Order: sequence, then structure tokens, then C-alpha cells
Amino acid sequence: MAFRSFDIDAPRWDQSTFMGRLKHFFNITDCRTALLPDSRLDEAKALVESCRAGSIPPGTTEEQLYFAKKLYDSAFHPDTGDRMNLIGRMSFQVPGGMAITGFMLQFYRTVPAVVFWQWVNQSFNALVNYTNRNAASPITCLCIISLVLNSETTQILVPQPWVLIYYLFIYILQKAPPLVARWVPFVAVAAANCVNIPMMRQQEILNGIAVTDENGNKLGHSKKAAIKGITQVVISRITMAAPGMIIMPIIMQRMEKLKFMQRITYLHGPIQVMMVGVFLIFMVPAACALFPQRCSMAVSKLEPELRDSIISQYGDGVQRVYFNKGL
Repeated sequence: MAFRSFDIDAPRWDQSTFMGRLKHFFNITDCRTALLPDSRLDEAKALVESCRAGSIPPGTTEEQLYFAKKLYDSAFHPDTGDRMNLIGRMSFQVPGGMAITGFMLQFYRTVPAVVFWQWVNQSFNALVNYTNRNAASPITCLCIISLVLNSETTQILVPQPWVLIYYLFIYILQKAPPLVARWVPFVAVAAANCVNIPMMRQQEILNGIAVTDENGNKLGHSKKAAIKGITQVVISRITMAAPGMIIMPIIMQRMEKLKFMQRITYLHGPIQVMMVGVFLIFMVPAACALFPQRCSMAVSKLEPELRDSIISQYGDGVQRVYFNKGL
């Protein structure tokens, strides 16, 4: 059969290059897949599993296989194979992110408004972080509670010194010139991401994540690998938000001076939401593509005990370890 050697798990595009990863993430972050019913996603999963087993239904075309892989990659977790919740999928980042970010940019003038929309944003991000974590690491009750209350709520309720400095900085920015004040939401998002993502994935930092050799053979757990993967995710999330939240305020400040915009102030919010959506359509896949999802690390940079264990078993045969960094 033409597809006897078809590897459904092999990436369609070269994941060692940025352009290959960009095409891959454009494919799986397609927000149209979020509209499909679970039954259609389950059909795609069944086809993918049939292909893995070497039993492809007669008449199946290559494009059908690639489309099934697209749906599978967009909706099912790469570690567990379980269907992810809708809001947490990367394919929901554009509709979910554009609505929340648009309102954050619209309601930035008071500290209560910044805090409220930051809480909404970080609640959304907490669910995304949980959904796209490295699922090989156990999730504890503390993390589930964090998912509900999340780090932003903790920042509001617990008067830690760095939290007070955080809100003082926001307050100062709001007293700055109008354009600078419009960047308050981005500062809040960037700062909160630096807290929220590590908090939601703290078990990976405390216990390490599973690392394998090039062929997928498990070698152990590494805390350093977890820190590297989480750091890359934080950078990607901030990059994802940056263009829309930095450039949009400049655009809106100039547009609001136009006479027709002054007559339709009630539409400023929806306009920002739609324009943020345009940014996110490109920035979600671009930010996800910054780093390979299958991250790697030199054995020499691992913890001494894990490094020694690998060398004692494999000698120089294993130079790098591999792991899923999450999204």
C-alpha cells in the first residue's frame, strides 16, 4: 500500500528550523479546529491510531492523514494522548486571547481595572499552562487550587514586598504620559507570566521532568531540564503578547484623535479586540515556534547525579537528552 511506510508521528515540516516550526504551529493553532465537535476529533484520533498500528482504511488519502494529524496535534496532549479542554488548547489562544487582551488595553486607566482584567487574563493563562504542561510530571492538589485561584489572586491577597512594588510600578506608569500609561497592561502581563507559569508547573521544578535519549528511551528526571523548558515557555508567552500590546496602544492613540473615532467611542473596545486578533493570528504560531517543542539539553549540563548515571550506563553514546517543554 502507498502509505505502508507513512509515519503519522513524524512532523510534516522540519522542526529543527524556525520556518518548519512556524508552519507546524500555524497548522495546529488554527482556531477553526476549536469549532469542531468532539466526535470529529475522536474520528481523527482513531485514524491516527490506526495509522500507528499500520492499518490504514482503504481509500484514505495522504491529505486525509495529514488533516487527521492536524486535528490530533491541536486537540490531544502529546504526552498522554488525552483530549485537552477547549479553553486550554493553543487553537483557542486567538479567540480567547483577543477578547481578554482587547479589554485589558481598553480598561487600563485605574488600578482596580488593571487588577481585574489581569486576574481574568491570568485565570485564562493558568488553564492554558495546566493544559499544556509536561504531563509526565504529576499534578498535585496545590496546583489544582492554583489553577482556580492562580498566582494573580495570590498577588492581590498576599501583601508580599515584591507584589507591592509590582503595583506601585503600575500606579507610577498610570501617572506617566498617556502612551506610556497604555503600556501598563503589557507590563502586568509580562510580570505575571514570570510568576504564573513557574507556579503552575512547580512540580516539574521540584521533582524534575522525564528526559529521554534520541530514540525516546527514558533516562531519568531532570530539574535543570524543567527550568530550561519553563524559561523558554515564559519567553514565548511574553513574545506572543508583545506586538499587540505594545503596537496597539500607539495605533489607538492616533486613531482616537480622528473625528469619526470620537463619534463612536462605544466601539473602541470591539475595534481593539478585532485588531488584537489580527496580531495574535500571526503571533501565536510565531511565539510557539521560537523554540522546539521537543527540547534538548547536553548531558554535560545535567545534574551531576543524573549525568553520572547516564555516563555509567551509556558512556559517550548519549550526548544529549530530550524532553517535552510544554507550550
